[in-house]
Amino acid sequence: MLMNLLRSGFSTQTLIGVFSSIFVVFCTLPIHEFAHAWVATKLGDDTARLKGRLTINPLAHIDLIGALMIVLVGFGYAKPVPVNARRFKNPRGGMALTALAGPLSNLIMALFFLLLSNLSAYALSGDDAAATYGVVLFVCRYFFYYAAYINVSLAVFNLLPIPPLDGSRIATLLIPAKYYFKIMQYERYIMLGILALLFFGVLSTPLAWITGKVMIAVEWIAILPFRFIS
Repeated sequence: MLMNLLRSGFSTQTLIGVFSSIFVVFCTLPIHEFAHAWVATKLGDDTARLKGRLTINPLAHIDLIGALMIVLVGFGYAKPVPVNARRFKNPRGGMALTALAGPLSNLIMALFFLLLSNLSAYALSGDDAAATYGVVLFVCRYFFYYAAYINVSLAVFNLLPIPPLDGSRIATLLIPAKYYFKIMQYERYIMLGILALLFFGVLSTPLAWITGKVMIAVEWIAILPFRFIS
């Protein structure tokens, strides 16, 4: 978001997007991590709970570099929730479900924010509301739209089957354990490579394309209630 502001200059919508990304960092990114911790706890692993991660307190989850990446380019991450797969009855299945919970929570939040964005747009279409609350409704419309977009982008990014992202945990259902753990030895270096590719825009373009396609699907669902009242 901020990179777009620096490239294209000041605009009201881009500025709203920057504030929306900050909102995501402090208010919705913790829900992503809470979802991991909650599912892991329900499946029998209380490691995250004992480490104080079964909470929506942003201070327990925020990673400074990951948060900055969200503000700068719209893709980022939080502190990984600790999980002990050996405590699951089905280690691979439990690990995959725990990993899937985070991106799924992002998609649910994206749908919720799009409903709020559409509600603001619907209210803005009314003459009385537009005259009285026009600026507020305009800001709300784009603020929630960008919050939805960033949540979709986080879901897409985290579902990449690359360590240490959530998608790599889901991939344990397909990859033999010996190969998976061998790859995981290099996750720190892989993550640095991903950050570099994001920062220089190499990975951002294909991710933005996929995000756009997923966003269309979520928008289609979010507009359905308004077809009955229009």
